[in-house]
Amino acid sequence: VLRAAAGLGISHIDTAGAYGPRVTNQLIREALQPCSESLHIVTKVGSVRDQQGGWPPARRPEDLRRAVHENLEDLGRVSLDVVNLRLGNAQGPQPGSLAEPFETLVELQQQGLIRHLGVSNATTEQVAEAQAIAPIVCVQNMYNLAYRHDDELIDELAGQGIAYVPFFPLGGFTPLQSTALSAVAARLDATPMSVALAWLLRRSPNILLIPGTSSVAHLRENVAGAGLSLSDEELAELDKIG
Repeated sequence: VLRAAAGLGISHIDTAGAYGPRVTNQLIREALQPCSESLHIVTKVGSVRDQQGGWPPARRPEDLRRAVHENLEDLGRVSLDVVNLRLGNAQGPQPGSLAEPFETLVELQQQGLIRHLGVSNATTEQVAEAQAIAPIVCVQNMYNLAYRHDDELIDELAGQGIAYVPFFPLGGFTPLQSTALSAVAARLDATPMSVALAWLLRRSPNILLIPGTSSVAHLRENVAGAGLSLSDEELAELDKIG
């Protein structure tokens, strides 16, 4: 799948895989080396994969330093393009200061190990707090056609030239299901998931997509969303879902 992604011209690979970041990073290194200058690898730190398949937090300074060095080792790189600080928990963003863990990443950035910083699973207040500490280039939160909690934040970030990267863009563990979505897809002779991705790309110019996949066929279905053109009427019809 990673080789197919490279062949399709995808220039942004997110390393948060279902099998844990170390295994995913090693697969990326094997499949994509030597990496193209145009390929940007984005990773997240701030949690670890446990034996039960969960992601408990690991945001102490020593945890973050270890995670960054493991990413560098597994990817075979001297610096990481973008590192997102993973916040919150499986239930979503949680309130609280991110100052201590984020400042640790800033220190690693100053050492040349990280080029750019971002935050993930963050509240609007945490995004603002991070920006008060150091520049960020992206925010990675849950967002899709039906889950629209970050509408205002997306527009604010777009005005600042900051990328918004929606995870679970197709609904995650509960895939998007909507009669309106299916109706638009049927008229366009496309799959509902391709239309859902096309809607995200139309939603705002600062949105970057990271739909997960485990097969080349699904990957090609995802990529097809970039080629769909939605009319204003279709866009309005889809907007009502959220």
